[in-house]
Amino acid sequence: MSGEVEFSGRYRIRHVTTYAYSDEVGGSYGRAYLTPRTLPRQRVLGHELRIDPQPSDRSVGPDVYGNTTAYFQVSAAHDQLVVTGESLVEVAAPDPTVLELAGQPWEQMRPTTNPLAVEFTLDLQPAEITEEVTAYAAESFTPSRPLREAVAELFHRVHTDFGYRSGSTTVATKVADVFAARTGVCQDFARIGVACLRSHGLAARYVSGYLATDPPPGGRRVVGADATHAWSAVWIPSTEPGTGHWLDFDPTNNQFADTRYITLAWGRDYTDVPPLRGIIYTDAAQSTITVSVDVIPA
Repeated sequence: MSGEVEFSGRYRIRHVTTYAYSDEVGGSYGRAYLTPRTLPRQRVLGHELRIDPQPSDRSVGPDVYGNTTAYFQVSAAHDQLVVTGESLVEVAAPDPTVLELAGQPWEQMRPTTNPLAVEFTLDLQPAEITEEVTAYAAESFTPSRPLREAVAELFHRVHTDFGYRSGSTTVATKVADVFAARTGVCQDFARIGVACLRSHGLAARYVSGYLATDPPPGGRRVVGADATHAWSAVWIPSTEPGTGHWLDFDPTNNQFADTRYITLAWGRDYTDVPPLRGIIYTDAAQSTITVSVDVIPA
C-alpha cells in the first residue's frame, strides 16, 4: 500500500458509563470493548480503563477478531458502578489505494480465497437478510457497477430514506423493524449497510467506535455531549491472492470514513462488540445507565 503513514488527527477520548441501582448489588461481572484498536492507520498512544468499585478480579485479552476486551468482577456490595475508559489516539487519512481498488466491478469483490472474509458474508441467526433488504440493495448494486459507486449510492440512500431519531430503537431491534419504521440510530443504519452488502455476496462488518464532532459555529464544546458511533465496512480483495482491505463507510453521515473516525472494535454485528455488557446479582427493582463521551482534538 502507499508509503509512510502521516497521522493527521489526534484525539483524547473519555468514555464514562455509570450504572445506578435502587438497592444494593451483591456482585457484578462485566465485559468491556473500550480499548481502541492499533491499526496501520490508527495508533494508540495511551489507554486506561478504571472501574469503581475496584474489581476483585480483572483480565485483558484479544477476542476472535483481534479486538481488545476487558473482563472484570466486582465482589464488594455497591449501589453504583462506574466504568471509565480514557485513550489518546492518532488517526491517519484512509489509504487512497483502497478506494482505487474499489473502482472494480462489485461482483469481483466477493471473497473467494480468504476464509476470514467469507465469514463476514454469512447472514445472522435469526436472519436479517429479507427480500426487502435484497431488493433495496439491488437498486444500487446494478450489474458491473464499480463497488465504490454502488456503496456510495447505498449509504446516501440510507441517509436519505431513514430518519435519525434517538431512542426510537434498542440494541435488540431487527433490521426488518427499522425498514418498517424508517427511523433508527447509527447502529441501525450500520446494520442495514452490512445486511445490504451481504445480501449480494459481499463481505461486510459492523464497526464500533467514535466520531469526533465539532461544536456549533460560535459555540463551545459541550462536555459529555458526544457518543459512541457505529458504521459499516466492505471487504476489497487486493492484487495478492488471499489478502485484502476494508473500506469503511458511514450511512448515518453519508460519507466514507476519514480522520475523525476512531475504531474501537469490529465484528459481524453489534452483539459481538457492545461497549459494555454484564451480569449483576441484586434484588434491586430499578436501575439506570448514564453514558458520557468526550472526543477532543489533542
